[in-house]
Order: sequence, then C-alpha cells, then structure tokens
Amino acid sequence: MRTLTIDCREALSATPTGKARWANCFLTELFTRGLPVLLLTDRAIPAAWQLPHVRSQTLPAGVSWHFHASRFLSSQKHELTYFSPTSYIVPFLAGGSLPVIPLVHDLIAFRGEPHQRKAQIIERLTLRRALSNACHVCAVSEATKHDLLNRFPFLTSERVSVIFAGPYREIAAQNVPDGRTILSVGTLCPRKNQIGLIRAFAALPEAARAKARLIIAGGRGWRDREIIRLARETPGVEWRGYVSDAEYETLLSSATVFALPSLYEGFGMPVLDALQRGIPVLASKRGSLPEIAGEAALFADPEDRAALTQGLATLLEDEVVRQQMANAGPQQARTFSWKRTVDLFLSRVEKFL
Repeated sequence: MRTLTIDCREALSATPTGKARWANCFLTELFTRGLPVLLLTDRAIPAAWQLPHVRSQTLPAGVSWHFHASRFLSSQKHELTYFSPTSYIVPFLAGGSLPVIPLVHDLIAFRGEPHQRKAQIIERLTLRRALSNACHVCAVSEATKHDLLNRFPFLTSERVSVIFAGPYREIAAQNVPDGRTILSVGTLCPRKNQIGLIRAFAALPEAARAKARLIIAGGRGWRDREIIRLARETPGVEWRGYVSDAEYETLLSSATVFALPSLYEGFGMPVLDALQRGIPVLASKRGSLPEIAGEAALFADPEDRAALTQGLATLLEDEVVRQQMANAGPQQARTFSWKRTVDLFLSRVEKFL
C-alpha cells in the first residue's frame, strides 16, 4: 500500500484563511482514520499530529521547498501518493512520475475578477500541467468542477471528484442574535466585494441603519486601500482586521445577519459556519454559494447595490423571513461535514493508494 503524502505547510499557518483552514480541518479528520500518512512540511508539526501512523519530513523553507519536495517524492515514487491541498507547484514539477492528486479550490486566477498578481501568475503557469500530470483531481464544489471542465477540456468528469468541506467547528456554540450586527468575514480584496457591501449598508433606510452595525472581519489582502478608507468613513461600519479563532466565535455567537456578497467563491466556508449556527445569510448568487447555502439563504446579485440593500433590510427587519432562514440554516449545514469530505476523498483515491 502506498503512503498518502500531503503538503501540510498552509495547514500550520498562524493566521489561517480559507485554504489553510480547509487543509487543517481535513488533516484533523484524516488522522482519525489510522491510515499511514507522511506530512511534508517546512516546520515542526504540532504535538496533536505526532501520532504512531503519522510521519513527517521537514524540508528547507522558501521557494526551494517545492524543488526539494519534488526530488524527495521522485526518490520514493513507488511508495507514495501525493495529495496537494493548497498548491499546484509540486504537481507541476512531478511530470507524471508518481501519482499526484491536486485539490482545486477555485479558478479565480483565470477569471476576470481582480486577483492577487503573484498568485495569479503562479496558478496560470502551473495549473494546466499539474492537472495533466494528475492521476486524479479533487475540487471543493460542483461549481469549481464545472469551471475546471469548461476551462480545461482535456479533463473528463470522471477524473474530477467533488469532496466539499465542512464547518470549521464540528459542534457550534449557540447563536444569540443581538438584533443589530451584520457580520462579513473574508480577506480584504475586490473579489469579496466589501465595497459593495459597505455601500449597500450605507443605503439602508435611516431608521434601520441607525439601529444596525456592519462588522467586517478580515486581514489586509490586495487592492484594499479603498475598502479600508470606506469602512473608516462610513458611520456604523467597523473593520476588525484579521480575527483569531476565539474572536471569530464571539462574532458568530451574536451576529444577527451574515453577509458574503462575493463576486466569486470556490466554496465559502464562513457561510457554512453561519448556517450551522442559524444565522440568516445574505449571499451572492454566483459561484458556489447557491450550491452551499441551498434554500437556507437570501441571494442577491453582488453588483446590484439596491438588491443588496433590500436583502440586508429584509433580514434585519422581517422577523418571519429571518426565522425561516434561522430554521433552515442548521439543516442545510448538516449536509456538509469533514467526515463526509474525508470519506469522499478516500473513496475516490483508494485505487491510487
């Protein structure tokens, strides 16, 4: 049996965001299965991961890590299967010499929406060959799989498996809405559409706006100066910066509305966290969000300010709609779990192990 070998670097990030959280939660669940796992890393792994069936190989940090990892994998290509949950560089370098399985979160780098330049260049240079080299490909949503098949016609549907994600916490703390907080979580960048959300909030009727506040939680990203300026200048808006896990839980525990009007999402894990707690959600009707939220959210065109404003007003003021969303959210969230994700992954890739 081949050993499942995984790049765990981002999972060890001190300030995890989407991909890093996905990798961390996936590994935490995977380790409960008792399968032999080899972690490729550039730092010490936490004590909780130091298990009898888990080994680690530390390689030099920095750009050279990918080349060291590729050489290490090639030297043991008959014994290992490589899963790459956050990067395409090693699958790109592998050249088909060993079984590699990249995970694709999204195709933002190939779309028209603004994206971080460095990430865009790297992904555009590496993804096509990484997919060509792969023995199988995983995606986090049906929306991402659809984008993959459209962008790369050499892929067949059978070669791409959707394995989804789960809520960040298996058991969520109870939400006790404070009646005023609209919460939005995500790195500051044009794709998350924080500017559109702030302007929609500012356009609320005066009486509704006076009773509400918009909290934006997210670290600095790219092309974010206008977002920060607008947040600071708009009454009722608070930008909290990157928040810790404890702060995130506190914000979720009292939020009345959760808003994620992104121009595009590959999955949207914070929406799942909100649904799990029964927080009414206003989401974009683009990308994966309709797939993830199902009938348990209110949707709007992210570029239609009036529609976003109306959605916020409805969830703040219409008790009937808010209660319907609160009841539907946890049920929708229960269709996703990290157990399901790992089960799907192992069932799809077992023939490569």
